[in-house]
Amino acid sequence: MLLTEPGCLYIVATPIGNLDDITHRAVSVLQSVDAIAAEDTRHSRVLLRHLGVDTPLFALHEHNETQASAGIIKRLQAGETIALISDAGTPLVSDPGFVLVREARRAAIRVIPVPGASSILTALSCSGLPTDRFIFEGFLPSKQGTRQNRLKELARESRTLVFFEAPHRILACLEDMKIVFGAERKAVVAREMTKAHETFLDGSLEDLVEQVKSDSNQSRGEIVLVVEGNVAAPVLNQDNCQLLDVLQEELPLKKAAALAAKITGVSKKIFYQYGLENKDKTSNQ
Repeated sequence: MLLTEPGCLYIVATPIGNLDDITHRAVSVLQSVDAIAAEDTRHSRVLLRHLGVDTPLFALHEHNETQASAGIIKRLQAGETIALISDAGTPLVSDPGFVLVREARRAAIRVIPVPGASSILTALSCSGLPTDRFIFEGFLPSKQGTRQNRLKELARESRTLVFFEAPHRILACLEDMKIVFGAERKAVVAREMTKAHETFLDGSLEDLVEQVKSDSNQSRGEIVLVVEGNVAAPVLNQDNCQLLDVLQEELPLKKAAALAAKITGVSKKIFYQYGLENKDKTSNQ
């Protein structure tokens, strides 16, 4: 029985830290494919050596993905099997691979998932914050002004927010969140998950700023930041706000708020208040 099918692209999740956190199926696929596309071949060789996998490896990263994808598609069309892996976790999530998968689907090539570790879900599951509804925002902008503007766009979001953040920016990011979201908003800093120095810091944004300031180790390693949604307005999320904005293009605020309430079940008063506040902001610009 073949472990892989000819002409297929396998999207293989790899560990986010502990090398033993890989599935038996992932190992079998990596051993069986004709080649492995890796974000950083030097990094991935460490994992493959640990697994006893000697499959040929080549680089697919943000700088060569567009050019390299065409050649990979030709190899797949010729019947080769190729696996795509990232440096850690599930490929394509803030990592290269989107162009390749899109082109593979356009070429009617079968794309097969081999699921496994995900730092997003790992952090969320241990955060103690609501997990029934959440959004992933990737990395926030590196410049403070742009970062704060993006946070302002998310300030009303009622769903739990999940971010990646660079270690050298984590303190500045938390300080901006404290300003925009409020000092009492709850959050969790998940650092170096599944590794020897794994830590989970939880508390208000004000507490977390102080904890990170007092411990330089918290500005090192891989970080996922989980932030409580806006519980003060738990039903007025970004989609609802966009709905009202669209309706207001054709209707007076009062009618737009009533129709939005009918569509979503959210209170008309909440929509109306948002519309008034948004109008005030626009008129002041």
